[in-house]
Amino acid sequence: MRFQAFWLCLGLLFISVNAEFMDDDVEMEDLEENSEETDVNEGELSSEIKYKTPQPIGEVYFAETFDSGRLAGWVLSKAKKDDMDEEISIYDGRWEIEELKENQVPGDRGLVLKSRAKHHAISAVLAKPFIFADKPLIVQYEVNFQDGIDCGGAYIKLLADTDDLILENFYDRTSYIIMFGPDKCGEDYKLHFIFRHKHPKTGVFEEKHAKPPDVDLKKFFTDRKTHLYTLVMNPDDTFEVLVDQTVVNKGSLLEDVVPPINPPKEIEDPSDKKPEEWDERAKIPDPSAVKPEDWDESEPAQIEDSSAVKPAGCPRKIPNPDYFEDDHPFLLTSFSALGLELWSMTSDIYFDNFIICSEKEVADHWAADGWRWKIMIANANEPGVLKQLMAAAEGHPWLWLIYLITAGVPIALITSFCWPRKVKKKYKDTEYKKTDICIPQTKGILEQEGKEEKAALEKPMDLEEEKKQSDGEMLEKEEESEPEEKSEEEIEIIEGQEERNKSNKSGSEDEMKEADESTGSGDGPMKSVRKRRVRKD
Repeated sequence: MRFQAFWLCLGLLFISVNAEFMDDDVEMEDLEENSEETDVNEGELSSEIKYKTPQPIGEVYFAETFDSGRLAGWVLSKAKKDDMDEEISIYDGRWEIEELKENQVPGDRGLVLKSRAKHHAISAVLAKPFIFADKPLIVQYEVNFQDGIDCGGAYIKLLADTDDLILENFYDRTSYIIMFGPDKCGEDYKLHFIFRHKHPKTGVFEEKHAKPPDVDLKKFFTDRKTHLYTLVMNPDDTFEVLVDQTVVNKGSLLEDVVPPINPPKEIEDPSDKKPEEWDERAKIPDPSAVKPEDWDESEPAQIEDSSAVKPAGCPRKIPNPDYFEDDHPFLLTSFSALGLELWSMTSDIYFDNFIICSEKEVADHWAADGWRWKIMIANANEPGVLKQLMAAAEGHPWLWLIYLITAGVPIALITSFCWPRKVKKKYKDTEYKKTDICIPQTKGILEQEGKEEKAALEKPMDLEEEKKQSDGEMLEKEEESEPEEKSEEEIEIIEGQEERNKSNKSGSEDEMKEADESTGSGDGPMKSVRKRRVRKD
């Protein structure tokens, strides 16, 4: 039976493992036929949706799909970065209009950053400047890090509407109003929302950084899918940042930016001077200190100066001459152009479907006509679990150990439970048998067994009496035939036999009494009977 259980467990284990591998094989076959399925999916989707270039509805300030295959209206920068060597200061990074490398939507194209370790700058003028007044600002576009990202950004800049704005001179120091989008430096994954607030008294622009999102942004940089980035600024001085139409950050322009919009009311007096008796020392020598034998002159004993008191009103503060209170920071400077000024160590960063408007419904409709089909095709072509695990292990070989442990531990446990164990006999067979064990019996059975025991006990007694009689007769005959006197040794042997016979007789009588007591007690329906073996001479 144990071997049958073992083979049953082994068979179940084999079937379960085989089923898993069959599932994996199905997934692998699906992956091997990925190109065919992609063609089928793309054919089905294209036949169903009949992809058309998205068309904006309602009022928009800027809209670009790149589906025409031309950079109409876009201007490449010819500027140079300041304070850099001639070879690396120029914006000579290359741009192309291409389809996605994977999960293409037939007929859909985007703007692709093609060069690595080079500066890129390109910009376009809005249909009309956006003026911050009583309408929300909505900025939305798509990004796909097709080859991942080592170091670099994919953010956009909304350029200030100034008279001296020349797109051919667009570079890193060109005045902008808003910077928004993903950026990576080292292992720091960021989603920027920076706006430049103009000081109403000094006229100086100061950058205000929104608090960072509370979500993990890494997957948006590493999954090689097209993601939708949306910024919403409302006239009530609130903002929202969305990724794939899900809010990842929101807050107040007054409270959730650094540094704050409004400066402090008081500042330290720049003309304030220290008093002549000012003691700069935080500690003074300890007058009670005694030099030990191992005294180190470089570490003199010091104590806190209990008499040191900071003068009242020091440092002296004065009202901030540049103080202002802006209760409505949404009213930023207007902007009139959109630009990408980037440097990246990774190429093939894909941009698509830019839109700037004032109605969220317009932006959502725009996304439904463009981004939605990209993500549907990407999800349809999503690799199986085995493929994902293998892809993850390519970059992190130590994951193979985790996989081995994860797969091996359950198999080891199942095998240990199902494997037959050899039972060693601790005790060898002896004269002790099951009949010697107290077995519960009914009253009727007990009475029957009692009678049988009595009969069994009476027979040995009769045999003993007959034996005694025969022994007596034999002795008499011997005495008659041999009148000679017995030796002392023979007498002792005979006496010993008589004593043993008496003890056997008394023992048998005791057994009969015990049997009678056990059968005649009648205390309950179940009793145990002790059986004794009759000792034979």
